[in-house]
Amino acid sequence: MSTWFITGCSTGLGRAFAEALLTRGDNVVVTARDVAKVQDLADAYPDTALALPLDVTSDAQVTDAVAAAEKRFGEINVLVNNAGYGYRAAVEEGDDEDVRQLFDTHVFGTVRTIKAVLPSMRARRSGTIVNLSSIGARICPEGSGYYAAVKSAVESLTLSLRKEVAPLGITALVVEPGGFRTDFAGRSLLQAAEPIADYAGTAGKRRKENDTVHGTQPGDPAKAAAALIEAVESDSPPYMLLLGNDASTAFRTALDALRTEVDQWELVSRATDFDK
Repeated sequence: MSTWFITGCSTGLGRAFAEALLTRGDNVVVTARDVAKVQDLADAYPDTALALPLDVTSDAQVTDAVAAAEKRFGEINVLVNNAGYGYRAAVEEGDDEDVRQLFDTHVFGTVRTIKAVLPSMRARRSGTIVNLSSIGARICPEGSGYYAAVKSAVESLTLSLRKEVAPLGITALVVEPGGFRTDFAGRSLLQAAEPIADYAGTAGKRRKENDTVHGTQPGDPAKAAAALIEAVESDSPPYMLLLGNDASTAFRTALDALRTEVDQWELVSRATDFDK
């Protein structure tokens, strides 16, 4: 039996992960800014679920939640950084405070929880850290520049972390989902309050009032949970786990396009060293 600590369990993939793990008998620390939204999980699984309030932008709440988890279950074997929300705005439209909050939640919130669990993981020479990203980090759609930026930061951070902790018996990996049928494109999606008309044909097409995708996404959260568990428990966990046919297709398309452009400019790129 492993103990999983999951941020952002009130809805979406975080809740799907928690439900799958509790169903099979693992210990799960289920967290949310409003703990009442996850209390039903703790009530249904009183012996194996611990519901805790957690705003990942708060140093004190992160410290307290990890301490409470370790007190109840002894150790945290897997940390899943899932807390977050979507934000859509053309780069010029983005509100400075909204963007800061986005980075504090996705990037610095992830850093806070990682730093909180690593001391115990290092002492045991075991553990897994899972950081949720998005296919948006790969394809960078119009109107999602800031969201793509925070997820790209999480991916780069995770790859460096993976190299640092591997000799210590700890694994770090990124999960890059495509579209899943959750609240992400609905209640959990924020956007710039004041659109600029010049971006109506690009970023404007993806504003909530113009978005017809919500509720029809192809991804099944329960299947995403099964895939995550399989990856974490694999003898060779991947650095990046893509989830969904749309994510796999988009990833390869973006990779091919980037490789083509790099090839086209290779002679210029290689002509910048000092002459020998």
